Amino acid sequence: MSLPRILAIMGSGETAPTMVTTHRRLTALLPSPVKAVVLDTPYGFQENAPELAAKAVEYFQTSINVDLVVAGLIRLHDTHLPADPVAIERGLRALSDADYIFAGPGSPTYALRQWAGSPVSRIMIDKLTYGGIVTFASAAALTLGKATVPVYEVYKVGQDVQRLDGLDILATLGINAAVIPHYDNTEGANHDTRFCYLGEARLQMFESLLDDDTFVLGVDEHTGLVIDIDAASATVVGNSNVTIRLRTQSFVYPTGSVIPLSLLQSPTSLLDGSQKQESKTESSLPLTAQTSGSSPEEAHSLESLLLIAKKEFDAAMAERDAITAVRSVLALEQGMKDWSADTLTSDVFDRARSALRSMISQLGDAAVSGVRDPREVASPFVEAMLAVRATVRAEKRFDLSDIIRDVFSSLNIEVRDTPNGVEWSLPAD
Repeated sequence: MSLPRILAIMGSGETAPTMVTTHRRLTALLPSPVKAVVLDTPYGFQENAPELAAKAVEYFQTSINVDLVVAGLIRLHDTHLPADPVAIERGLRALSDADYIFAGPGSPTYALRQWAGSPVSRIMIDKLTYGGIVTFASAAALTLGKATVPVYEVYKVGQDVQRLDGLDILATLGINAAVIPHYDNTEGANHDTRFCYLGEARLQMFESLLDDDTFVLGVDEHTGLVIDIDAASATVVGNSNVTIRLRTQSFVYPTGSVIPLSLLQSPTSLLDGSQKQESKTESSLPLTAQTSGSSPEEAHSLESLLLIAKKEFDAAMAERDAITAVRSVLALEQGMKDWSADTLTSDVFDRARSALRSMISQLGDAAVSGVRDPREVASPFVEAMLAVRATVRAEKRFDLSDIIRDVFSSLNIEVRDTPNGVEWSLPAD
């Protein structure tokens, strides 16, 4: 069985529910058992690198049904800690033997420094030349092109925008581009964090440093571009868009679009009209081994799931609908579990946890006071006593009428005789 030659670029969500279907479809094209490896270099400098690797392994095991091997290539050169030559050779061998190589979050500049002078780039190129699937997301995706930008150093530290050499793996496909994941990021809220936290002004600075024939390939969050070399086409998957940005002009391709590989190889043809911006809106992923079943991609993000859960919970509590309120709590908790492997750095998980605790607290209050309308609960008893009161008053049994009045008073139930009849109210009315 010849292996497919596929490069998948993900803007984010590489270990989130949104990319489950894509991972499944890609791994289904490979011989079983799938030989899959996570290249852990991009986050190798982080103290929680083992935890991130473990999350990736769990995600592939539970959601993709694939056993993922950790390359263990957190350092290929000495840092403040020495690199382990035994671990390096073991990791490189795992990459060479793999049919599916996956890399994701972290720092593109750290990854490039560690991969410099190593066989890592050559191994990726060999997969795309002779057979194999390479899936790079987030930070790893930034390294794929001819050039990249130190996004974290620019956004977090204030370093000047600069052009760094990328792995230029895209050149193997004849594509001269700089990849920008997280293209539609909105974490900044009141400031521009699009284009992988660069914003428009800094992206323009970066573009000014690129060669004239190098374009920006933007991949939105929870979105991917699956480039099938043998089919000479690229399919947009996931939630949103892929953008071909030619300096001042952008050409946007929504999910489901199929882009000819020739267009990615010669995007300037979009400008001179020799090639129109056209794309089929059908999935051309090589689905000869497509899996059946419903897609888990209904929730676009934990953020949207959180908003939906809060809205439904608040409405349920206002309507005193305990069952729906509990369903909202359970849906949010399940969503937090489903999205726990997502490595996108934001405070949404903390906010979801805070919302969940608030919901539980409100349900606790409701358990004490009751969810049902107090009038609905008390009405049969009060109305029965009022009927008795009317009878004894008609019979002039004022001693009994006084007893009923005193009972109502002790319960803080206010009874009023009006021209239209008897009215009553509870303390909260």
